[in-house]
Amino acid sequence: MPAAQQEPAAGRPRRGMAEKRQAITRAARTVFARDGFSRASVDAIAAEAGVSKRTIYNHFQDKEELFRSVVIESAGSVTTWHRMMVERHLGKITDLERDLTSFAFDWASPPPEFADHFALVRQIHAEASHLEPAVIEAWQEAGPRPAFRQLAHRLGELAEEGLLDIDDAGVAARHFALLAVSDVSQGSFFGAVKMPETEIDAIVSGGVHAFLRLYGPAGAARRTP
Repeated sequence: MPAAQQEPAAGRPRRGMAEKRQAITRAARTVFARDGFSRASVDAIAAEAGVSKRTIYNHFQDKEELFRSVVIESAGSVTTWHRMMVERHLGKITDLERDLTSFAFDWASPPPEFADHFALVRQIHAEASHLEPAVIEAWQEAGPRPAFRQLAHRLGELAEEGLLDIDDAGVAARHFALLAVSDVSQGSFFGAVKMPETEIDAIVSGGVHAFLRLYGPAGAARRTP
């Protein structure tokens, strides 16, 4: 048989391996989000994925490697969404306060498809002292840090356009999150408790207003000792 006709058959096992790995990571995200790292068992993950424990160990060295892989993949998906929100709301400014408020509201109210991710984040916070530092570092580098870098970059651009007065865009991005988003995240326990939209809107609007008092074009005078 010509070699060209044999290639698809050779490709099928590789595709099957990739699909199996995806099924395992999806199942692991569900189990880790529900049970946490310490209480989650490979048996439970195998049952959720519909595979054997041996199959899981064919793809991952141990539970910690699987957890780290799940955290990185899940955080990466949310970071991609966050980048899209920055571009959607802040890509072209028509009304600075309104656009910042719309962005912050979406940031504070992620879509339901990320429910497992934020349950995973709650588990990371709860078990931080029992997790390897490398796992927490991997999560930070896949999720929070690039999200803040993206926001800082855009805020810096807005400063260059004269819409904001910023000395350190990284610090400004942190202040924005603390003022406009953190109270929602903390108040809802990262999505565990549903907050009324009116309450979210009040927190976000007040936070953005405070941010602009600090970093709006007239904010420099207020920051001068």
